Amino acid sequence: MDQVPSVPDGVPDPGPPGSVDLDDLLRRSSRGDESAFAGLYDAVAPKVHGLSLRVVRDPAQAEEVAQEAFLEIWRTAARYRSERGSALSWMLTIAHRRAVDRVRAAESATRRDVAYEQRNQPVSHDSTAEAAQASLEARRVRSALDALTPVQREAVALAYFGGYTHTEIATMLDLPIGTAKTRIRDGLIRLRDTLGVEA
Repeated sequence: MDQVPSVPDGVPDPGPPGSVDLDDLLRRSSRGDESAFAGLYDAVAPKVHGLSLRVVRDPAQAEEVAQEAFLEIWRTAARYRSERGSALSWMLTIAHRRAVDRVRAAESATRRDVAYEQRNQPVSHDSTAEAAQASLEARRVRSALDALTPVQREAVALAYFGGYTHTEIATMLDLPIGTAKTRIRDGLIRLRDTLGVEA
C-alpha cells in the first residue's frame, strides 16, 4: 500500500482527490460500477491508508484495515448521503472505525493472554510448601485449643484472636480481673504443653 495502484485500463486517471467527484463515484459504485470504484480507490487510498496507519501504528495492520475499509465502502456505498457530509469524510469515518476496532481487538487479545498466563502460572514449590506448613500448624493449634477447658478457651480466644486487654476480657466475662488473668495464663500453659513448645 506504499504506492497507489495504477489506474486500470479504460478508467480515466482521477488526478488528486480534490479534482474528482467522489459523490458521483460513490453513487456509481453503489450500482456495482467497478470502474467507478477503481477511480474512487485511486483517489482516496492514500488518505485511508494514512489514517489507518496513524491509528494502528503498524504498516501491515494498516494495510489490512484499509482493505477492510474499502470492502465496507464497496458493500455499503448505497448508504452514503451527501446531505450528511462529504464522501471523503464518510469513507474516512469507516476507515477510522475499522482501525479503532482493530486496536481494541488487539488490546482485548493481549488482556486475555495476560489473564490466561496469570491464571495458569505454576505455583512455586516454596509457596506450596509454606501453604501446607501453615495448614498443618493451624490444625495443630485448633487441636490444642480443643484440649482447653471451655472457660480457658474463651479467655485465650478473646485475648489472642480478639485482641482484647485483660481488663476488657474481665468486663466481658463478668469476672474479677485476677480470675481473667488466671484463666488466660492457665490456658497458655496448657497450650504450650499440648503443642510441645519449650518454655
